[in-house]
Amino acid sequence: MSSHLPYHRPRILLLSAYDAGSHQRWREQLVASQPDFHWEVLALPPRFFRWRIRGNALTWLQEPALKAVYDLLIVTSMVDLASLKGFHPHLARTPTILYMHENQFAYPDSGRQHSSAEPKIVNLYSAVAADQVLFNSAWNRDSFLEGAYRFLEKMPDGLPDGLISSIREKSHVVPVPIEDRLFLERRESCNAQCPHLLWNHRWEYDKAPDRLSLLLDALVKAGQDFRLSVVGEQFRNQPEAFNLIHERHWARIVNWGYLKSRADYDRLLAEADVAISTALHDFQGLSVLEAMAAGCMALAPDRLAYPEYVPATQRYASHADDPATEADAAAGLLRQLLQRPPEPCMPQAWRLSELQKKYYKVISATLGQLTVS
Repeated sequence: MSSHLPYHRPRILLLSAYDAGSHQRWREQLVASQPDFHWEVLALPPRFFRWRIRGNALTWLQEPALKAVYDLLIVTSMVDLASLKGFHPHLARTPTILYMHENQFAYPDSGRQHSSAEPKIVNLYSAVAADQVLFNSAWNRDSFLEGAYRFLEKMPDGLPDGLISSIREKSHVVPVPIEDRLFLERRESCNAQCPHLLWNHRWEYDKAPDRLSLLLDALVKAGQDFRLSVVGEQFRNQPEAFNLIHERHWARIVNWGYLKSRADYDRLLAEADVAISTALHDFQGLSVLEAMAAGCMALAPDRLAYPEYVPATQRYASHADDPATEADAAAGLLRQLLQRPPEPCMPQAWRLSELQKKYYKVISATLGQLTVS
């Protein structure tokens, strides 16, 4: 009989309080890519945003899984970590990683929602309560730290010294990975005469479909032919710009709306020539990264997280307050790129096979087994 003790896989509780598409994908990918740990996962459906971000700790108050003991907690940015640890005192000293898919300080105002400090407070308190804070992009990290600093500056008194600095010191950038299977070698070059343009984002105001409409109009005015696919998650209420785009460019449309089949979507990524973003808000930009991995040329504004992976030559001038000027800049840059299409720029550092090693290192460090660098 062996005298060795059985191997103990560290027990990790993973909590996703608003399990939207990218959050679900991230947690499933994380669990699947880290078999050295024993995972327990709890997730709440992505609806009733205001209640979900403020009430998740209450929703989980009587959850049996939270009565158990764990070696590590990993929670998403929607989790009210401070309340969770207060409601479950035995978890208060459990090492914790907070994963920031987004931050409430950098969300643009849609004009439809009642302004509230509550979501920002949840983000801030969770960052204070966590041992490590991971962001999916440097822009997400920097906008959070700057936004939290400005937010606290408005408070009248009672602020602790060095709060933002202490969060910065325990913050790291570890993106949501792109699956290796999506990285493709292109056999056919870009169709410069009539490129297949792809806009693959959520159909919401913050992805700025009105700017896409202006960009397409500018291309038509300049005499540039194109084919068009506008795909992405759709909602009951969507900006009027989509109707305008369909009405003006229906003869050029290849795909329109949400593609239910992942295989069909992957095929589209491999067939399109140019992946376009017009976003005013994107904390990482998975849709652009996936398209680039599949060999698409990216065309994105020079803002948000895009400078972290889109080549400077493929970023058009950002005019956040002047959509028409920005559309002209985007159309001009695209026509220039089509004259001599660049070689595909693969975001190799965002590969799952690369990032899973980084996740393992951060998890092990938080467990006390390694040093985070």
